[in-house]
Amino acid sequence: MKHRSMIASGFTDMWEVAPQVIGLRTLFVNLAYVGLPSKEWILVDTGLGQFADSILHTAQERFGKPPLSIVLTHGHFDHVGTLKKLIAEWDVPVYAHPLELPYLTGKEDYPPADPSVGGGLMATVSPLYPHRGIDFGPAVIPLPADGSIPGMEGWSYIHTPGHSPGHISLFRAADKVMIAGDAFITVKQESVFAVLTQQQAVHGPPAYFTTDWDEAEQSVRQLALLDPKVVLTGHGAPMSGAELSKQLAHLCKNFKEVAVPTQGKYV
Repeated sequence: MKHRSMIASGFTDMWEVAPQVIGLRTLFVNLAYVGLPSKEWILVDTGLGQFADSILHTAQERFGKPPLSIVLTHGHFDHVGTLKKLIAEWDVPVYAHPLELPYLTGKEDYPPADPSVGGGLMATVSPLYPHRGIDFGPAVIPLPADGSIPGMEGWSYIHTPGHSPGHISLFRAADKVMIAGDAFITVKQESVFAVLTQQQAVHGPPAYFTTDWDEAEQSVRQLALLDPKVVLTGHGAPMSGAELSKQLAHLCKNFKEVAVPTQGKYV
């Protein structure tokens, strides 16, 4: 299922997540290549900067042509790191939820990260992570209000705010495949040890950037009700089957105890 390759800027992992869904990890954040019945394909998120060449190489190797579009689960720095270069290379539309557009057009900044949430070194150094809005220009287009994704046959999006105002997750109902973004993840992202070792466990959204915990909890519950069978999250390795269902149910039942920090300015 997994192929690891060494490139100049660090390790990448690649997974055949489900039919027509390929996951690629850029250092510590994932993106997805989604093939479509029309023989087109769509890129979901764009990972960290310095990985554009790896993303382009994989796209050419797997599909031999640019994507139909790019869809963003949200606009945090680690999900849009190569977006400018990919737009310049491919000249394709970029879809995001309307509530996320102010951060993708440079009109608003995200709230700064909160290191006081604790949990490990990734949280401690989080004030160093970029949080300024970036103007990606006219390529950025709002998603339709009905949950559809233009050209992405068989898929829909679910508005899953909490980690960011316009965060979305993607779902293919036919086989219950989910691309969850950071609504929930499969690694404790606050801990550098967990990130380096990729210790797998269903976890709440990265705490240092999550600003509305009530919405975050409702988003996790909404996704759990869809009963996903396979999930690729924004951080951590893909999960599937009974273990995914068990851990996601545990997160829902105990969200306040296991996901919400005991302290922090957004708590």
